[in-house]
Amino acid sequence: MMQKTTFILAGGFVLLWNSGFIGADFGLNYSGPFTLLFWRYLAVTLVIFFYLLARKRFRWVGWKVAAPNMLIGVLAHGVWLACVLLALDYQVPAGVVALVVALQPLATAAFSGLVAGEKTNFYQWLGVVIGFFGVALTVTSRMDFGSYSSVFGYLIPLGSVIGITAASLIQRRMEVNKGANKLPVDLALFYQSLATTFALFLPAIFLEELSTQWEAEFIYTMLWLILAVSLGAYGLMWLLIERIDATRVASLFYLGPPVTMFMAWVAFGDKVQMMDVAGLIIVFAGVLLSQFNKKESLIK
Repeated sequence: MMQKTTFILAGGFVLLWNSGFIGADFGLNYSGPFTLLFWRYLAVTLVIFFYLLARKRFRWVGWKVAAPNMLIGVLAHGVWLACVLLALDYQVPAGVVALVVALQPLATAAFSGLVAGEKTNFYQWLGVVIGFFGVALTVTSRMDFGSYSSVFGYLIPLGSVIGITAASLIQRRMEVNKGANKLPVDLALFYQSLATTFALFLPAIFLEELSTQWEAEFIYTMLWLILAVSLGAYGLMWLLIERIDATRVASLFYLGPPVTMFMAWVAFGDKVQMMDVAGLIIVFAGVLLSQFNKKESLIK
């Protein structure tokens, strides 16, 4: 019974999390990337704030603890999602964006040795190289090298990889240091969302003037991104971590590219090209290779 429940939770997480790419792509018809994210994280911050107040869990933790958690928020939410939305705004297919972002767990595993003092083996580095080659194969096959906007658009998701990898390494260092500056999940998410909201305010104001078409479709899209993706998927992830080990939860992110490509095909008619499939296979091979010589394997 527990395995069936875990399977349902995992399936729900994968669908909700990757629907964020589709929802963001749809929402860009009504506002700019920074504005969409600003409204989204302002709402998420308020929801969590009132939740914490109702549960009598809200408290100021001091800058020494708040600052690293806020930095994680700006990198893991602000930089990551801003680069994703900017790429979508440059007409990069959602599935390709998801494929590039899938490099993050590989990069985190490889660089954790430099930051958290954990051993990084040869297979992990080789997995990163192979994974990067798979992404490069897909991206270069779609990129129009005669167009600056095309080249720039397809390179933007690398900023997402850098941002969320840096956030993951900071988080991992906190874990290794016996939970220093670590907060409960709901309180940590509040400080992360608050910092992300402030970080997005200036570009949303000065670059996009908070221009928003408040039509019903946009409101429905925002509700989905706030409730289903930012809160629902995140909640399911922590429920899964309580049931199975973190390595197996992390492996679910590798389902992102194929699931997103399928959703984009259904929602927008995005066509999957042969090089997209080749890139997926190569990235997955890199993922499997990076798990060699590890106590925990993605496949159990």
